[in-house]
Amino acid sequence: MTAPSATVDSSDMFHRAQQRTFSGFSGDAERRWGGAFYFIQAADPQLGLMKAWKDGNCDGGGDEWTEEVELTKRAVEAMNRLRPRPRFMVLCGDLVHSMPGTEFKEGQERDLKEALKGTDPSIPLVFVSGNHDIGNAPTPSTVEHFCRTWGDDYFSFWVGGVLCLVLNSQLFFDASACPQLKEAQETWLEEQLSGAAASSSARPKHILVFQHIPLYLKSPDEEDDYFNLQKGVRQKLLDRFRKAGVKAVFSGHYHRNAGGCHNGLDMVVSSAIGCQLGEDTHGVRVVVVTADRIVHRYHSLERLSAAGMDEDLRALLEA
Repeated sequence: MTAPSATVDSSDMFHRAQQRTFSGFSGDAERRWGGAFYFIQAADPQLGLMKAWKDGNCDGGGDEWTEEVELTKRAVEAMNRLRPRPRFMVLCGDLVHSMPGTEFKEGQERDLKEALKGTDPSIPLVFVSGNHDIGNAPTPSTVEHFCRTWGDDYFSFWVGGVLCLVLNSQLFFDASACPQLKEAQETWLEEQLSGAAASSSARPKHILVFQHIPLYLKSPDEEDDYFNLQKGVRQKLLDRFRKAGVKAVFSGHYHRNAGGCHNGLDMVVSSAIGCQLGEDTHGVRVVVVTADRIVHRYHSLERLSAAGMDEDLRALLEA
């Protein structure tokens, strides 16, 4: 069974992922390495969580999201001022706080879209599904709603010779209510990974993965937690990704910065645009892609707005 078909809402300006392909990039030229570039990785704007967290009602609540809207606008404004501009910005899930079917979801989604409309048209936005977007145990109908609102829940695209895979991590976490959707993503993912490894004419310079839930927070052998994928699932994905040559996996969900590099695979966990659950500040991650490595650093919104990306990262683009 394939993923549920959805008529995508085209009432906004965003590029969409449809039929497992992202419309922000196209053409054979993107399959060829063209030199160093960078992108912005962000996570968890999660409109509504800050008030819900303060009220101690994270399972409900979420009836106020002005703070997150303003933070999202600040992120957009800071990104728009960067020169050169990033090739894209990826939002790694939990776009809003309200769970599927709850009263505030429609308003939060509407206001997030409005906040993101200020993004310069030259910077495509890539949307990743999170547990608050499709539910902790997603169903065909919650996935269909996400696809209609934001685009496909998993897809691939090429940019500057790099293959990017966007995954629906909830299908790894709990697909008990939609096993056919899990099977469809598994089949698709295997085709993507095996095809990249076998290609001789358009072998990617790097392969990057974007998903909401981290494989792990600090160590591949850590215990299962709400904020990571279960050990059995985690190890299978790590093995598949390493075998295919995946260079880095970018995620959010934790609302803190974490991660680590093990056996050549970088697990990058970025804190949130929105609610912070640790000592980090509201921010985004600048990711520079060179011919031989991926270099990234979290920037607070204040720092990015005032000074742009760090000079050593900028130097990598000019080398």
